[in-house]
Amino acid sequence: MTSASSSATAPARTGADPSPARLHHLDALRGGALLLGVVLHTLLGFVPGQSWLFIDSRPAGWALPVIFVIHLFRMVLFMMLAGFFGRMVLHRRGAGAYVKDRLLRIGLPLVAFWPLAVLTLPIVIVVGSALRGTEIPTDPRAAEQPGLLDMLTPGQLWFLLLLLEIALVVVLSRAILLRVLGTERAGAISRRLGAVLASPAGIAIAAVPYGLGLLAQGVRTGGIQEPLTIVPVPGASIAYLGAFLVGWFLHAAPGSLAQVARAWPVKLALAGVLSVLAFLVPGPMEIVLVPLASWAWVHALVGVTARFLDREIPAIRYLADASYWIYLMHLPLVVALGMALGDLPWPALVKVAVNLVVTTGLLVLVYDAIVRSTWIGRWLSGHRRPRAILTRARR
Repeated sequence: MTSASSSATAPARTGADPSPARLHHLDALRGGALLLGVVLHTLLGFVPGQSWLFIDSRPAGWALPVIFVIHLFRMVLFMMLAGFFGRMVLHRRGAGAYVKDRLLRIGLPLVAFWPLAVLTLPIVIVVGSALRGTEIPTDPRAAEQPGLLDMLTPGQLWFLLLLLEIALVVVLSRAILLRVLGTERAGAISRRLGAVLASPAGIAIAAVPYGLGLLAQGVRTGGIQEPLTIVPVPGASIAYLGAFLVGWFLHAAPGSLAQVARAWPVKLALAGVLSVLAFLVPGPMEIVLVPLASWAWVHALVGVTARFLDREIPAIRYLADASYWIYLMHLPLVVALGMALGDLPWPALVKVAVNLVVTTGLLVLVYDAIVRSTWIGRWLSGHRRPRAILTRARR
C-alpha cells in the first residue's frame, strides 16, 4: 500500500519530495494495530463472565488483562497514524484528492464488505449455537427491542466510519482555518503544535482528549467504547479525533517521529507501570491513568519499531499489506472457529493459537490468490503487487 493512495492503511513515506523514503516501522505499526484487532476478538470469547459472539467452555483469567492492554493503545495508535499519513497525502496531492481517496478506500470498503463481514455474523452465531446446543450470546449493551439504527450497526467496521467522519471534519476545518489564519501562519502553528506533541510533555497533552472522551461517555472502565450504530457517540469521537490530530500535527513538525522515538525503553517501562495501575486501581483515577497509559504505549511502540524495524523485512511488509484485508474479513471466521473449538478440552492458549493461525492463514492465502495482484488489491491499497506465496508453491 502506498501513502499516496491510502492514508489509513498505506505504507508510510516521509517528506514532500517526489521519491520519499518509506518508513518501514510505521508500516509495521499500522499492520500490527489492525492484526491486534483479530487477536482481541479471538480473546474476548475466553474472558470469564464476558458476553461475546462466542463463549468458550474453558475461560482463561489471563485473557482480560491482555485485552485491556491491547484496547488501551490499539485504536489510538491507528488513528494517530491515520492522521500522520492523512496530512502527508493531503499536502502531496491536495485536499480534493485526499477526500476522494478516503471515500474510495475507506467509505466504499465499509459499504461493500459490510454484508460479508457483519451481516453474516448472526447466521454464524445461530448455526453455531444450535450445533453446540447453547444459548445464543447477546450483547448486554444492545437494545432490547432493536430499531432500524440497531440493525444498521457497523459492527467491527465502526472505526472505518468514524475515521471517514473525522477526515471530512478535519479537511473542512482546515479549509476554514486557512482562510482565517492564512497559509503561513497556519503552517507555523501546526509545526509548533507538532513540536510540543513530540516533546516529553506530549504524552500528557495527547492524553487530554482521551480523558475528555471518557468523561463524555460516562463509563470510564475499560477505555473508550465503540459506537453500536451508525450514529457517532461523543466518547469515541472526541478521543479518536484527538488521536488523529496528534498524528496530523506530528507530520507538520520536522523530526517529530525521531523525537517521539527517543527514550523508548523508559516510555515502555512507563507504559507497563501505568497499564498495571490502570487495571488494578478502579475509580476516579482511571480517567488519568488510562489515557496516560494509552499514549505512553503509542510513544514506546513508535520507538521500539523505529529501533528494530527501520528496514524492509519482507514478511512484515507482506503482512502490513495484507492486514487491511485480514481485518475486514476475519470476524466471521474467528467466531465460527471459536464455536467449533469451544467445547474441546484443550487449554485456552492452544485454542486461541489455533484460531489465530487458521484464520490468519486462510485469509493470507485468499489475499495472495485473489486480492494482492488484482483490482481488489489496487482498490484497497492503491496498487497491485505480484503474488508471493502461491507463486512459490507452484515452483
